[in-house]
Amino acid sequence: MRVSRRSRVLISGASIAGPALAHWLGRYGFEVTVVELAPELRGGGQNVDFRGRTHLTVLERMGVLEELRALDTGGSPITFVDQQGRRLLHLPADFAGGELEIPRGELAQVLYRHGSSRAEYVFGDSVETLEESADTVRVTFRRGAPREFDLVIGADGLHSAVRRLAFGPEQRFVRHLGYYAATWQLPNEYGLPAGTVGLNVPGRLMSVGADRRDPARAGAFCLFASPELRYDRQDTGRQKELIRAAFDGLGWRVPQLLRSLDAAPEPYFDSISRADVPAWSTGRIALLGDAACGATIGGMGTGTAVVAAYVLAGELALARGDHRAAFARYEELLRDYARGCQKGGDRTGPFLAPRTAAGLRLRNGLLNRRWVLNRMLELGKQVSSLELPDYAALLAGRVSAVG
Repeated sequence: MRVSRRSRVLISGASIAGPALAHWLGRYGFEVTVVELAPELRGGGQNVDFRGRTHLTVLERMGVLEELRALDTGGSPITFVDQQGRRLLHLPADFAGGELEIPRGELAQVLYRHGSSRAEYVFGDSVETLEESADTVRVTFRRGAPREFDLVIGADGLHSAVRRLAFGPEQRFVRHLGYYAATWQLPNEYGLPAGTVGLNVPGRLMSVGADRRDPARAGAFCLFASPELRYDRQDTGRQKELIRAAFDGLGWRVPQLLRSLDAAPEPYFDSISRADVPAWSTGRIALLGDAACGATIGGMGTGTAVVAAYVLAGELALARGDHRAAFARYEELLRDYARGCQKGGDRTGPFLAPRTAAGLRLRNGLLNRRWVLNRMLELGKQVSSLELPDYAALLAGRVSAVG
């Protein structure tokens, strides 16, 4: 399954979408370079889930499904408590988890291992400028020497540098949804059992859960309502200050969890936002994953990114050098599916941390009724599906026809 010409493709971003695309393009014989700002693959982060036939089909075709099943967390139940630790609501493991739930960092490692032999990875660098000509894109980097590529793919997340350089400023495409979220790792000093326990007050959630594989470790997650904040996304000290300010004065285990931030080596902090880009490509440059259609939490962004990487690579292989046709077909196949998945992200903040006491009471009262909870579990299993082309068969058929 090789293309007739070894097109040179630069992928910006080595989180999930980038390594997934590198995996497929490498299989098809493209010459792939992945550039990542971080000095190494990022660890940590929340668990991510895959739901439905479309997600699992792509993972199976990648050859990673069984390996990921071995890493499945089984989902995590969550209990909401008040400031005295009294239980308000309990949600079972299958409420938030999909058919397959995996720590984000472990998923990144699996995708990297399966594709790194067919791609060049450059860590600790980033794209600085893009200059497109009729035949190539000339790219300058923060540290490395300038290079030329046939195509450039922005798989660099909600705050995509490629999107900013090629499509326009972030504020044109990214909409703040009124909340911020953070996660970090800490020692399990509480003797926590499996599952997550979280304090809920209007507009705020602070939770902690034991690590499923290492009971000595735990993970904290917090979410709070806020208008859009101005801060340096590389300044973790300032981000920790914002978290402390949002949760100052609360009871339960909040003071201890805030103190654990001091030693957190790699906290994650970002707004809950969504990206809506009118067109996912321009010339020889295209967007993938959160850069094109992101939703920070609850929008099945990880599954969408893996599916989109499969489709983009397959269309590029079928197009045999006609990137415009491939980009158009990629967007035609994926846009409606991605939009359907994104909608879940709009509801995440208001569900996890309703802004008013009345909203909290309403959510808890409804979900403490078993029939309501069962109905929501049923609805959660009704995920969007997409009929995926079998690119391996299509490419094999083309080779047979030529032969």
